[in-house]
Amino acid sequence: MAELNWKGVYPAVLTPFKENGEIDFDMFAKNTEAQIKAGVHGIIIAGSLGDAAVLDTDEKFELLTFARQVVAGRVPVILNITENTTKNAVNFAIKAKELGADGLMLLPPMRYRADDREVVTYFKAVANATDLPILIYNNPVDYAVFVSPAMFDELKDCPTIAAVKESTRDLTNITRMKNQFGDRFKILGGVDTISLESIVVGADGWVFGLVDAFPNETVAMYNYAVNGDYEKALEIYRWFMPLLELDIHPKLIQYIKLAATAEGIGTPHLRAPRLPLIGEEAERIHKVIADGIASRPRLN
Repeated sequence: MAELNWKGVYPAVLTPFKENGEIDFDMFAKNTEAQIKAGVHGIIIAGSLGDAAVLDTDEKFELLTFARQVVAGRVPVILNITENTTKNAVNFAIKAKELGADGLMLLPPMRYRADDREVVTYFKAVANATDLPILIYNNPVDYAVFVSPAMFDELKDCPTIAAVKESTRDLTNITRMKNQFGDRFKILGGVDTISLESIVVGADGWVFGLVDAFPNETVAMYNYAVNGDYEKALEIYRWFMPLLELDIHPKLIQYIKLAATAEGIGTPHLRAPRLPLIGEEAERIHKVIADGIASRPRLN
């Protein structure tokens, strides 16, 4: 198993589809190779950006098995858990371990908006069912559940809960977590548009979206930032921003798939209910992508 230390750049990889809606495993392999060549530190499969909502359970496990074959131990492979019931989440975690996952990303229960006690109990049940390290996904903007520092205080004695994907969009939450827990939980910034700022205030890395289309620029920006070369990091960040804003929209899957397609490492195809862009929206997004590609910074 690849070492998983929850530091660095972790793409929330796309799930490319063929025109008929089947998973395009060849393109998945091509994108994964581009990520590894750029220097990412792990990949997260079947996340929100990876079309978790329209993949069935068997397809997620099929992706995990295929990803492990492609990666061949070069970086950790992390599988996302988005389940409605505690029983299903526990069984999913157990099966992921059997199939060779290196770690898990775990969301609160889907559909039912659980209260704090229920969310903590759910997380503990999954954590107690596996020895795989777990990344808690904290995204109250999209999933209506804020995993507060008080809740993490109840989770700190679970040894498998190792990190948090910090997507609250409140940078001060990183400082609150660091003040209360020190290095007990690794923190990965989960919002592309405040990624550089998250490193400055203490994040250990990123779960990134636009890395799916621009792996070289993302890893270069991260390396400059952690090495304190903020001038070079800012140069990339300012160029990147119009593209990064594609990540904070309900149509992020459509948008980022178009960007990856433009870079030759993705396909534009979707599963309903998502539909291809049309009209002014399509023209605007294609222009953002084309302008970014045309003006991309030269990397040393």
